[in-house]
Amino acid sequence: MSSRTLNHIVRGFKAMLVARAIYMGSSALLMVVLARFLLDPDGYGTLFWAIGVLSVVQLIAGGGLGKSAARYLAEYREKDPGQIPRVLELTVAVQVLCIAVVSIILLFGHDQIAAVLGDGAVAPFLAAGAVYVLAMSFHGLAIITFQGFNMLRYSAAVQAIGGVSRLLFAVAFVVAGFGALGAFFGYVVGYAIAAVFGITVLYLQCYRPFERASSFEPGLPRRVLEYSVPLTATRGANVIDKQIDIVLVGFFLNPVAVAFYTLAKQVVDFVLAPADSLGFTISPNFGEQKASGDLEYARTLYETALTNTLLLYVPAAVGLAIVAEPFVTLVFGGDYAGAVPVLQVLCVFVVLQAITNLTSDSLDYLGRARARAMAKGGTALANFGLNVVLIPTIGVVGAAIATITTHSIYVGVNLYVVHTELSLRLEELAATVGKIVAITGVMGLLVVVLAPFISSLGMLFASISVGVVVWAGLAFASGLIDPQDVRTVLGSGSDV
Repeated sequence: MSSRTLNHIVRGFKAMLVARAIYMGSSALLMVVLARFLLDPDGYGTLFWAIGVLSVVQLIAGGGLGKSAARYLAEYREKDPGQIPRVLELTVAVQVLCIAVVSIILLFGHDQIAAVLGDGAVAPFLAAGAVYVLAMSFHGLAIITFQGFNMLRYSAAVQAIGGVSRLLFAVAFVVAGFGALGAFFGYVVGYAIAAVFGITVLYLQCYRPFERASSFEPGLPRRVLEYSVPLTATRGANVIDKQIDIVLVGFFLNPVAVAFYTLAKQVVDFVLAPADSLGFTISPNFGEQKASGDLEYARTLYETALTNTLLLYVPAAVGLAIVAEPFVTLVFGGDYAGAVPVLQVLCVFVVLQAITNLTSDSLDYLGRARARAMAKGGTALANFGLNVVLIPTIGVVGAAIATITTHSIYVGVNLYVVHTELSLRLEELAATVGKIVAITGVMGLLVVVLAPFISSLGMLFASISVGVVVWAGLAFASGLIDPQDVRTVLGSGSDV
C-alpha cells in the first residue's frame, strides 16, 4: 500500500470519524435528554415508531439511486468527466419525482395509514412526514454523492451539521411545549439545514467545475438506473432489518415497548460509529483497485480492516453485555430497565453489524451489488417472518433475536462473496480471530468481577476504563496492535 493512498484513507477516515463522533455524540445527548428529562416512554416510543414507519415509506423516494450514481461518478471522474454533470442532473430529476410521489401519499393518506397501523396518534407525524422525507432524501443524497467523488470531508460535514442541528431544534421545540411532535419537527429542521448545505456545496464543488458533455454516453442513463435496482432492493432490505422491527413492535405491543427496543438499538448504533466510518471511507478504493487489477492491495486492505474491526468490536460487545443493566438504569433512568435484555441480545448484533458496515459498501464498489441484494432480500424477508412469530409470543426481546438470527446468515454470505472476489487468507484470519477471542475472555472475566460494584456513573466509567486498559495491554502484547502503525495513523492526515 503506497503512503499516499494510506494517507488519503486515513484523512478520510479521520474526517468521517470526527463527523460520526459529532453526529453520534449529539444523538446520544438528544437520546438522554429526551428519554430522561423531556419525554416519557410512551412519547419516546411514539416518536421513533413514526420515524420507523417513515423510513419504510421513504424507500419510494429514491431507493438506491444515489449510491448507483456515486458508483458511476467515481468511475467517470477519470474516464469521461463531461458525463459528471449529466449523471448528477439525472439523479436529482429522478429523486425529485420520487419525493413528489411519496409526499402526495403522505399528505392525503396519513389518516388512512395511521388507521391501518392501529394508532391514530401517529397521523400528524405522517402528515409532517412529507417534509421529513424531502429533507432526509437530499441529506442522504449529498452524503453518498460526496462519497462517490471521494470528497469525504464534505460527507462528514453534512452528517455533523445534521446531527447538531437536529439536537438543537428537537430540544428547543419540546421545551417550547410541542412534545414528541415538536421533537419530530426538530429532526426535520436539522436534516433540512444539512441538506441545503450539502446540495449547495455539491453544486459548487462537483457540478460547476465540470464542462457538461453535449450528450449522454450511449446507454449510461440506463446503466445508472439499472444498477440502482439491486441497490434499492438492498436498501429496502436494510430498512426492513433496521426499521420494520420497530414498526412491528409498535403494531403488536405498544409505544413503551418501542421505546425499550429503540433505546437499545440507538446504543448499538452509537457503539458502531467507528466501523461505519471505516467502511464508508475505504469502500471507494475497492472499485478503483479492481478497475486497475490490483486485487492484492484490495485483499490486504480488507483483511487489515476486518481484523482491526473484530479486535475492537468483539471485546466491546462482550463488555457492553456485562454492564448493560447498570448502564441503562444509571444513564437513562429506571423507567427504561426494560431495555436491558434487549440490549444484551443486541450485543451479538454489534459484532455482526460491524462486519457488515465494513463489507457492504465494498461489495457495491466491487460490482457485486446484485449478489448482496439477493442475500439481503432473502434474510430481510426471513427477519420479517421471525418478527411476526416472535414478537407476539416472547415480546420485545423476540425482535432482537430475529435480528441477530437472520443477520448472521447475511454476514456469512457477504464474507463468502468477498472471498470469491479477493481470495482472503483464511488460515491467517482464523489465527487472528483466535487471539481476539482469548483477549476478550480475559477482559470479560475482569469486567464480570467489577460489575456487581457498579452503583454510580463514576463506578461505571471506572469499570469500563479498566476493561479498556486491559484490552489495550493484551492487544499490544499479542502483536495485534503494532505501535508503529498507531504512530503512523496518528501522524497522518493532520490537515483534516
